[in-house]
Amino acid sequence: MSERTPAEVVDAVSAAFEQTFGATPSGVWSAPGRVNLIGEHTDYNGGLCLPIALPHRTFAAVSRRDDGVLRMASAQQDGVVEVALDDISAEQPGGWGSYVAGVLWSLRRDGLPVGGLDVLVDSTVPLGAGLSSSAALECAVAAAASDLFDLDLLGSAEGRARLAARCVEAENEIAGAPTGGMDQSASLLCDEAAALLLDCRSGETRQVPFDLDAAGYVLLVTDTRAEHALVDGQYAARRDACERAAGELGIETLREVDPSGLDAALARLDSDEVRLRVRHVVTEIERVTLAVAALEAGDLDEVGRLFDASHASLRDDYEVSCEELDVATATAREHGALGARMTGGGFGGSCIAIVRAADADAVAAAIAAAFDARGFTAPVSFTVVASAPAHREP
Repeated sequence: MSERTPAEVVDAVSAAFEQTFGATPSGVWSAPGRVNLIGEHTDYNGGLCLPIALPHRTFAAVSRRDDGVLRMASAQQDGVVEVALDDISAEQPGGWGSYVAGVLWSLRRDGLPVGGLDVLVDSTVPLGAGLSSSAALECAVAAAASDLFDLDLLGSAEGRARLAARCVEAENEIAGAPTGGMDQSASLLCDEAAALLLDCRSGETRQVPFDLDAAGYVLLVTDTRAEHALVDGQYAARRDACERAAGELGIETLREVDPSGLDAALARLDSDEVRLRVRHVVTEIERVTLAVAALEAGDLDEVGRLFDASHASLRDDYEVSCEELDVATATAREHGALGARMTGGGFGGSCIAIVRAADADAVAAAIAAAFDARGFTAPVSFTVVASAPAHREP
């Protein structure tokens, strides 16, 4: 977990760029990871979600090239990855470079005049923590491409939404991860001191005030350090189940199932497993609506209750939690958290809890002790505030 300041990372990534590519970069762009407050596995079902942008960011030092070649290097990886823009595919360049290359591929596919780049990236987003380090990488590169090729997409919500869509396509088609659109939308559209209410059916967004500090609380994030991967088939299996259910119900997405008609919809499905998946999605979308109302009313107790209900649903109905996430959330509650839940795709990663600012260190220590008692890898806990979206660094 890096404690480097943004200015320190900008200096480091610029120096690494010059050492690697032999020239000063045209600039440095950054994009945040995200924590989803509530609304998990709803994005690809046309539902609602409520992410915030993290203060932890991926930084990209970038310059244009004129030969249609993309060269990429990372402070977290050895070597330089190179691929011609015309050769980018699901097979090339592969690995982490596919997230960068996919962005340029998608922008070109959208008819935008994008050429080659030299890119060197560095990140303070914890990798594998379920905090969307991949979307932060994509969005930092997309922001750089917008500026360097005069696409003028960062100056409006519509332009940023277009960039987010291109990053989603890159992750789905080139990186091979069948994620929804929440992560990239959060990285490009979130505001400071606000959560982003994202309607994944209409694409509409609304900023919802999120300032726990004023009430004496903080959002505690715990990276469980449990293995986390979205390309191992588990995420795709959940998404396929939802699409099958929508097909059986004769609707486009599960968003169309009204909570009042949930029992009737479940009765029409053939598989017990699919019923569980659908129940989670429909009730989770409703929880987002209730959480927004509670935040706007200043009712953090209700937000905490909804956090707990969301985690139970993800654990029991969607079956994407794990022992580490369950222990962390339960321990946080036992030590005074208003509510706690896993966040992100699941199968490892991180959880979040609303705790009194004065209790944050004690809750983090209790979680660490609970992990130690069970022989788990030591977790990493930290507090976060809702932060700024992708931008060019000064």
